[in-house]
Amino acid sequence: MKEKEITQNEEKRSLSFVEQFVKEDLEAGKNGGRLQTRFPPEPNGYIHIGHAKAICMDFGVAEKFGGVCNLRFDDTNPSKEDTEYVDSILHDIEWLGFKWGNIYYASDYFEKLWDLAVWLIKQGLAYVDEQTSEQIAQQKGTPTQPGTASPFRDRPIEENLRLFEHMNTAEAVEGSMVLRAKLDMANPNMHFRDPVIYRIIHTPHHRTGTKWHAYPMYDFAHGQSDYFEGVTHSICTLEFVPHRPLYDKFVDLLQQKDQQYDYRPRQIEFNRLNLTYTVMSKRKLKALVDERLVSGWDDPRMPTVCGMRRRGYSAQSIRNFIDSIGYTKFDALNDYALLEAAVRDDLNKRACRVSAVLNPVKLVITNYPEGQTEELTAVNNPECEADGTHQITFSRELWIERDDFQEVAEKKFQRLAPGKEVRLKNAYIIKCDEEHPCDKDADGNVVTVYATYDPETRSGLPGADRKIKGKTLHWLSCGHCLPAEVRLYDRLFSVENPAAEEADFRDLLNPGSLTVLDHCYVESYLKDAKPGDFLQFQRIGYFTPDLDSRPDHLVFNRTVGLKDTWRK
Repeated sequence: MKEKEITQNEEKRSLSFVEQFVKEDLEAGKNGGRLQTRFPPEPNGYIHIGHAKAICMDFGVAEKFGGVCNLRFDDTNPSKEDTEYVDSILHDIEWLGFKWGNIYYASDYFEKLWDLAVWLIKQGLAYVDEQTSEQIAQQKGTPTQPGTASPFRDRPIEENLRLFEHMNTAEAVEGSMVLRAKLDMANPNMHFRDPVIYRIIHTPHHRTGTKWHAYPMYDFAHGQSDYFEGVTHSICTLEFVPHRPLYDKFVDLLQQKDQQYDYRPRQIEFNRLNLTYTVMSKRKLKALVDERLVSGWDDPRMPTVCGMRRRGYSAQSIRNFIDSIGYTKFDALNDYALLEAAVRDDLNKRACRVSAVLNPVKLVITNYPEGQTEELTAVNNPECEADGTHQITFSRELWIERDDFQEVAEKKFQRLAPGKEVRLKNAYIIKCDEEHPCDKDADGNVVTVYATYDPETRSGLPGADRKIKGKTLHWLSCGHCLPAEVRLYDRLFSVENPAAEEADFRDLLNPGSLTVLDHCYVESYLKDAKPGDFLQFQRIGYFTPDLDSRPDHLVFNRTVGLKDTWRK
């Protein structure tokens, strides 16, 4: 095979099928060589990692091929939408590292969409139906059986116009009538069986107030909005495949009415992002928030972008994960552990290493002078020398993890035990006292461990090379650390695919998804740590300060452990 052909084949393999379609269209000169995409969220909730996948594609393909991606809010249902959601979506997109060309709203086109609906009525292509939603649904038929025509299907044009005008008044009753496109009740594609294109909603709109009382349906507004804006590639998820013919049909009718543009947006569908042990339904996520089963949309257990940010995920780790799973034509359930691996890999490169003791027990070094302290040097990030160092104070009395001491050591236990040696990180080798290794309280719990240190083995000195069998333990000086609350997060649901279960999703929540530890200690170095700082608590995991954290009450969230322990 020729070298040029090999290069072309390698390039094809490096592009997703969506990107390949876009590349071919540009090379063919379609749309005058213009590329314009859009991300069209409905502002009825906070965006989640599934939306992040669409964002990465919509913005990423425009960036890769020199096009523009606009942001358009699909605000056609005021009963569910709010400016709070608009603001959150703007913030989350910017946090992920993307920048839109323009901001649009479907409500920008309400006049144009209304005019198109009136034109359809005048052409005999739309009618007002006064049946209930249940009656309309019953008449739809099945994919193998044609639907039944509405008794209002052949209503006179003038009557339809009058009733449609009435739909847009404060006197119209919600649910009393809808406007339907008159298409084909026998079409095997159920979406063509006289779809509803307008309904009555009296909830004030977050942008237009009470100007409108009749609002367009998604299928009617979406394609037309793409057309009005000049979108060349309408990239969406697989559930819109059966909607595509209707998308094209409405664009055809709009072109027939306006006779203004001869281009057509190309709709391309890819697979949704689904994760184990969580749900992606906005309805279910909103229920969790409204019923206070989580602390809010930004609860660190939620799959929302703001929740993941609060938990300590970096924007790059989310993008890396999305890139790793790719874009296909087949839906799949992605393992949450893959996301955590991407987070772990990214944070390893950027997190500052610090010491924290989550389940403390006191360690007294009996031969260390009372009242004496030392400032020892700790490397901030061994992966990045430019991140520098900081000082940590060493003293006679220290906190260590309770699990790092056993009075009666198991056979393979390599931490602190009577007569055993360990190294204290950045400090000295110590040996646990054999005759009196610990003190206990009345309930038999260890409260103090005793050891001696070897002053010749401080890190950096020649004696530090002395080999021992014991592990290296992290620690904190009792008099030079800060109390903290630590929140340990786990899977939100206890079953792998809660969306596939027949049980109420609320009953599938994991009761152990949050553990709060309120007697922890961290380095004094973290007194000014802020949400968004990436930290590694050595030997424990990656953490970040929570939004609740204050100078007088530090709170840290566990982002992810150092290793994947879920499967174990």
